[in-house]
Amino acid sequence: MVGLGSALANLRNALGRPEAHVEVVDGETVPTGMLLGTLGALLLDAGSSVTDVRSALEKARDAAGVGPTLAVGVLPALVMVSEVATGAATIVNAEGIELSSRQAARANRLVLGLESGSIGLAEIPARVRAIRAGTVPPPALPWIVGNALTSAGLAVVFRCPWWAVLLALGVGALVGVISFVLRRFREAVAIIPFLGAFVSTSIVGLVAAGTGFDHVPLFAVCAPVAVFVPGALITNALLELTAADIVTGSSRLVQGLITLGFMAAGIAAGSALTGLRVDPASAALVGEVAGVGTDRGGWEAVPSYWVSWVAVVGLAVGLGLVFRSGWRLTLVSVAVMVTAYAVVSGTTPVWGSVVATGAAAALLFVATRLLERLVPVIPATVSFFPAFLLLVPGTVGLVAVATFDPQALGVPLATFVSLCIGTKIGGLLPGLFARNAPHPRADATDAAG
Repeated sequence: MVGLGSALANLRNALGRPEAHVEVVDGETVPTGMLLGTLGALLLDAGSSVTDVRSALEKARDAAGVGPTLAVGVLPALVMVSEVATGAATIVNAEGIELSSRQAARANRLVLGLESGSIGLAEIPARVRAIRAGTVPPPALPWIVGNALTSAGLAVVFRCPWWAVLLALGVGALVGVISFVLRRFREAVAIIPFLGAFVSTSIVGLVAAGTGFDHVPLFAVCAPVAVFVPGALITNALLELTAADIVTGSSRLVQGLITLGFMAAGIAAGSALTGLRVDPASAALVGEVAGVGTDRGGWEAVPSYWVSWVAVVGLAVGLGLVFRSGWRLTLVSVAVMVTAYAVVSGTTPVWGSVVATGAAAALLFVATRLLERLVPVIPATVSFFPAFLLLVPGTVGLVAVATFDPQALGVPLATFVSLCIGTKIGGLLPGLFARNAPHPRADATDAAG
């Protein structure tokens, strides 16, 4: 009788236990947690913060009618989805393979389709496979040319003399070659920022010593390695910390600071080797140097102010080549960077660089979110990224750390906080609009991409 009673109790528990959430995919039953985890892993590889990934998965879950019976947890390298009633958990690891900007855009369109209900959860595996199928190593020529354009563009925007602009173009291409070769070896990826900064500083120091140019601006050294500055990474870390994602935010922040430390060590080593001394007065934000000239002539003269606007376009095109954005997203990058440059350079004399950076971040984030609502082919997560190189004072903070100047370090830290607050405000304002408004079907947007 005892055995019969136990059997009846087990049967009663089994009958009372809620069924797990599943979807039918290609004739097979797949747990809903596995589908959401697969989507989350894709978003992590696309560079989204854990805060954004968790929010996207919860919205996709709610749109499918599952509701809070599935709990979502996200870490930098994995996604956990658990059944609240039973505690059964599904864990999906991110692949750790960096996606291009175009792939990130397609991933965002998939999320928008799931949120609107135009895409079902059962479609996630096939669409994720299609997005990941486009993962290929970056071609050599666009990578190198993109690095050169980005380097020269930043040198012009930050008012470097002509000799430094031409040198930045060549050194940027060389750094692009070095990084392209070393990126093939996983063990060498972490040391690329140090080697790039060391090579850039050494070449600039040798050229300055050989030509007699005694005024070496900050961005003559930093522009060729600006692509390695983890401004977006550190900003994501601050956003995660403000959203109470302490573990992930702190880990990203430490990773970004380590990268800055490697770059600072490279600059210090190159300076010690060649005797280079960077002009500390040239450590300024973009709004503070807009239109600044010099009384020097010849190769030490700075380009005309109108050339800076052309350089902003070249900078955006260079980033598009480096991150394989495609022509459509590159055009959006041009518009975003020109707008960022106009807002920051126009408001800095009135509000100061710290406030102007936060205001520009809020304005641009709202604009890109609204653009995303109108044209889902252009996701805000991708279109807002190019403004980071202008808004994030990563390179200024880098040299401030390299020169151990506590006073100079205060400005980039304050600007980081301003940028974080501005981005958070910009992210909240579009909530006044209906984010759950229907979107065009992803089939059409994928065809457009």
